[in-house]
Amino acid sequence: MRGSDGWRYLVSMHIDIVPNRRSKPAILLREAWREGKRIRKRTVANLSALPMDQVELLRRVLKGEALVPAEEAFQILRAEPHGHVAAVLGTMKRLGMAELLSTRDHPERRLALGMIAARVIAPDSKLATARGLDAETLSSSLGSALGIERAGVDDLYGAMDWLVRGQARIERKLAARYLEEGQLVLWDATAVPFESRTSELARFGRPKRGGKSERQLVFGLLMTPCGIPVAVEVFAGNTGDPSTVGPVLDRIQERFGLRKMTVVGDRGMLTEARITDELRPRELDWITSLRAPTIRKLHEEGPLQLGLFDERDLAEITSPDFPGERLIACRNPLLAQERARKREVLVQATEAKLEAVAKATARHRSPLRGEARIGVRVGKILGGSKVAKHFRYEITDDAFIFERDQVSITREAALDGIYVIRTSVSAEALAAEDVVRAYKGLSVVEQAFRVSKDFGLEVEPIRHRREDRIRAHIFLCMLAFYVRKHMERALAPMLFVDHDPGGAGTRRRSIVAPAVRSSAALRKITTQCSDDGLPLHAFKSLMDDLATLTKNTVKMGNTEVTFEQYARPTALQQRAFDLLDAPVRLT
Repeated sequence: MRGSDGWRYLVSMHIDIVPNRRSKPAILLREAWREGKRIRKRTVANLSALPMDQVELLRRVLKGEALVPAEEAFQILRAEPHGHVAAVLGTMKRLGMAELLSTRDHPERRLALGMIAARVIAPDSKLATARGLDAETLSSSLGSALGIERAGVDDLYGAMDWLVRGQARIERKLAARYLEEGQLVLWDATAVPFESRTSELARFGRPKRGGKSERQLVFGLLMTPCGIPVAVEVFAGNTGDPSTVGPVLDRIQERFGLRKMTVVGDRGMLTEARITDELRPRELDWITSLRAPTIRKLHEEGPLQLGLFDERDLAEITSPDFPGERLIACRNPLLAQERARKREVLVQATEAKLEAVAKATARHRSPLRGEARIGVRVGKILGGSKVAKHFRYEITDDAFIFERDQVSITREAALDGIYVIRTSVSAEALAAEDVVRAYKGLSVVEQAFRVSKDFGLEVEPIRHRREDRIRAHIFLCMLAFYVRKHMERALAPMLFVDHDPGGAGTRRRSIVAPAVRSSAALRKITTQCSDDGLPLHAFKSLMDDLATLTKNTVKMGNTEVTFEQYARPTALQQRAFDLLDAPVRLT
């Protein structure tokens, strides 16, 4: 445009928003120019009908911005699964795991923390763990969060060696956190298959699940009554449960400095020999149970009468065979039904096998002959049946006759559902109901073994050969279970577990009666939702859901500028972070 003085002046285009008193503001496209000392304006178009996002785009164009398509404005260079990492590392920070391992920050500590977290997130071999941490693999944000994205498998092995050297120190810290003088402690051991032919720990032993002997190793867990692991010990595969008691008592008294404790163990662990040789000399108390032959003897000699259970399912008795000790007899009707069912199944299965031997002696073609040959066949069947005492039989050179011993079955059935707990703890220190509750607490150790061996932390298969690496692997799994246990307790309102055990206790008829669910748990089972209306999860499925929350590296347009952007948590994910008291962004 040319001015009155003949000069061409720059024309500007802009958008004006003119307010109207009783109507919506008017959005006008205007041009402006200068004539002498005055600014002139002219409305080019009324844009009031356009959506505001289009008006904003036009404003940016008029300002000289170069607009690009939305898909080209930002480019996601990588998206790392992050939510599950934030949940685990946030919990570990709250628990002070770094300080537990070492008061000084160094590469081995960071690598150990990474392996513990990886064990909770996705248990795998150390080679697979190293690949998952690698910056190029990006299976999660774990490597970058801990600054170990360049670690190799040899680095992880070095961190394992450092970790196992500090096991005694770390366990002392755990004991200082969770144990105190005079407290109950739970101890149990289990075996895991270990097919190494070079390790001294891999020895033939009979697995607890039954079956033939196999190469295995044994490890034991020392836990608090609420299920917090404090220490772990590894033994050769042919080590019997009672032989593990001495080392754990040394650890409690010498390493942890606790002189007075009450050890809770099952009847296969705290045998009469262990009590006499290990517990009494150390002046330690114990809670365990009696074996079936001892219970039968108490019944036959008089202290244990079935009439004790006419009104209650718990009764405290005494016996001269156990001077200075308390015997608490309990009867669980559901346990009685289950034992009767199992006995009948075993008896029927054994009858079928014995019947096959009897038919073999009576067949016309190639009959089974010879008292020795028949006896060998019968011995194999009865030896593995666990119900040999319930059969009477006769073997001759050309016949085999058998029948059930109904008297034996009836005598055993009279004590079905009855178990007797044995303790040295005085009634003033622990009431009978509390003794039963403490013994039943061994179930938390069994649960820890199930999580560690089966579906949670996967102790097996063990892929190491050196003894120190094997011990480091088991210790690593214990520390991972320690983290997972705290996560499960915090996340209980969102999981398929009873998050109100106190409410369950009020609905339970007695401590001997089977456990019942609380009203909150029944409500969750019925609705399949938490109290917040969110879908319930198992621990693994919740971790999988959290993994969908990503940490994104974003590039701006054609520039080299990048920044990190986290996905927005869903309502369920945010609830999980709130319960864990863990932030999404890791600093």
